[in-house]
Amino acid sequence: MTRMIIASMAALALAGCNASGDNKTAAAPVAGKAAPAGTEWETTVVATPEGGFRMGNPDAPIKLVEYGSLSCPACSAFSAQGTKPLKENYVKSGKVSWEYRSLLLHAPDLMATLSYSCGGPEPFFALIEASYADMPNWLDKLMKLTPAEQQRLQSLPIAAQTTEYARLSGRDEFVTQRGVSREALAQCLADPRKVAAADQVRKDAFEKYNVQGTPSFFINGKMVEGVSSWTDLEPELRAAGA
Repeated sequence: MTRMIIASMAALALAGCNASGDNKTAAAPVAGKAAPAGTEWETTVVATPEGGFRMGNPDAPIKLVEYGSLSCPACSAFSAQGTKPLKENYVKSGKVSWEYRSLLLHAPDLMATLSYSCGGPEPFFALIEASYADMPNWLDKLMKLTPAEQQRLQSLPIAAQTTEYARLSGRDEFVTQRGVSREALAQCLADPRKVAAADQVRKDAFEKYNVQGTPSFFINGKMVEGVSSWTDLEPELRAAGA
């Protein structure tokens, strides 16, 4: 299998751009829609054919797609700032759906992608939110690996590599403490179909959608240029009618 990891551990400090987009003429306000009785849009999560997980009203008139790296500091900052208002002010109303597609950029990303998707759609967003909040701690463990240890990891077969990254970073304990069995996690980390699916998301991001970095956002299929923070993204959602 071709090598999928683009950046080494030394590149983990790479930050996304945070230039603001141009001012746009606001669209007419869109209509919301209540979730079915006994449910909430913020907890309605499904896997998508494109390899992501989508939260919210499947028929939402505004469809937000985020490409994020699970080891990206700028993505962690967006999660800390934007997750709560995005869910409470936009997804909850049924006006906006939010799809997250995990983009493999750094060495631990494949392991994290497989680990957090192992429990299926329902816990996915809670797992990545908690992981982003804890990112300085678990990435620090990997950053402290010696060059020789990093080289050893990169030389391992994919299944052994993801398993070792999970152990060394503590992500194995992180997901098993949150309801994923050790047997299921071991299977996910070694499943070539899941590895191939994660790599296809990466290929599509670069080749079909011209994604340049993370986080990157699309609203109704159109890339939002120069936006990587919640401060810059929220006006774009409002301009789209949210």
